[in-house]
Amino acid sequence: MKFYDRNAELQILEKNWQQSASHSMMTTLIGRRRIGKTALLLKSAENKACLYLYVSKDNEQVLCRKFQQQAQKVLDLQLYGQVENFGNLFNELMKYGENHHYTLIIDEFQNLLGINAAIPSEIQDIWDRNKDKTQVNLVLCGSIYSMMKRIFDHSDQPLYGRRDSHIRLLPFSIETLKNILADHNPDYNPDDLLCLYMLTGGVAKYVALLMDARATTKQKMLNFALSPDSPFLTEGTELLISEFGRDYGTYFSILQLIASGMTTQNEIDSVIGKNTGAYLNNMHEDYLFISKNTPLLSKPGVRNIRWQIDDCFLRFWFRFVYPYQGLIESNQLGLLKQYVTDNYAQFTGRTLERYFQEKAMQGGKFTKVGNWWDRKGKNEIDMVALNEFDKTCLVAEIKRNKDRISMKDLQEKAGVLPSEFSAYQIQMKGLSLEDM
Repeated sequence: MKFYDRNAELQILEKNWQQSASHSMMTTLIGRRRIGKTALLLKSAENKACLYLYVSKDNEQVLCRKFQQQAQKVLDLQLYGQVENFGNLFNELMKYGENHHYTLIIDEFQNLLGINAAIPSEIQDIWDRNKDKTQVNLVLCGSIYSMMKRIFDHSDQPLYGRRDSHIRLLPFSIETLKNILADHNPDYNPDDLLCLYMLTGGVAKYVALLMDARATTKQKMLNFALSPDSPFLTEGTELLISEFGRDYGTYFSILQLIASGMTTQNEIDSVIGKNTGAYLNNMHEDYLFISKNTPLLSKPGVRNIRWQIDDCFLRFWFRFVYPYQGLIESNQLGLLKQYVTDNYAQFTGRTLERYFQEKAMQGGKFTKVGNWWDRKGKNEIDMVALNEFDKTCLVAEIKRNKDRISMKDLQEKAGVLPSEFSAYQIQMKGLSLEDM
């Protein structure tokens, strides 16, 4: 699949490259696995001097030997003897920048902590002594959010306050997803687009896997995702164990419950058998896998909280793949496909809500987008989108089938919105697959 979008990020990286011609610049780039970080960085470095180093989980001596060979091959940087310490290697790379303007990309940077916990301190010392007299465009890239956050955002860490620029790479926008699908299947229908969104959420690698396999219709996408050799079947485990470590079992159980529709802590606690507040907060604040939802315009401290999985792929994986490992291991994928088919309409009804909420937020017309529901859960509005500047509000009922939308019911729900909404001019709308 060709390179799509990322224009804003490319502009930032180009600006940083130009600024690094006068003094070294440090940029951090974070994003979940498969989001397209490496492709973006290599695209930004096209036709520029660039040394790309991937931090594999080797010991320090082996890793430095690989990096030394790469520096000699790409930069023609001759280092005499074997450099077995990362600090010494980084010092030589910074010295090279005294007379050469180049980009140094260190990918999966957080892995250095596991190799030698002293490396960030070594980098800090060398960087502080050399950054003003060198021309190094340093980009430190990582996929484990919790570790990258600890390295750069905690005030007691050596690299705190050192970066000049920060990019958090997000999934493709909905408009980009539409463009990609149209390039590969000009005759796609709304359910094809919804299935692509459900399985990938705009994560670049997942989109590329489907497009490269010519899985461009709903049925072909589901067949690919649930085939015996599909990377989608194991991706959830590979993605999350690196974040959660040995305590992943409880986290997995909680995510499975949220994906099945248990979205309040009381519901989750009753099944897990203990207070899960710390786990939920960790996944919300440190890992960014779930978000805490409250009715829009709720007062601070409200306890009417629902949790949701933000990542579309993980929501699908925990709903249909993780709970049925027995079927996968016994190669009964036909049964699993039938189960997904039987539950597809119900599951994608909620996915469609997320789709329109995301589309509204990306459209640039609203400052806040979410849901609203009362304390009893009887009155629930699928989407509320606010413009806090011009005081307009869009209230929407969202159904797969437009014939199931009742504007009368929506009007009644809007009629019980709390007083905080009285300052807004409210517009009501029904949205379905046809409006995607």
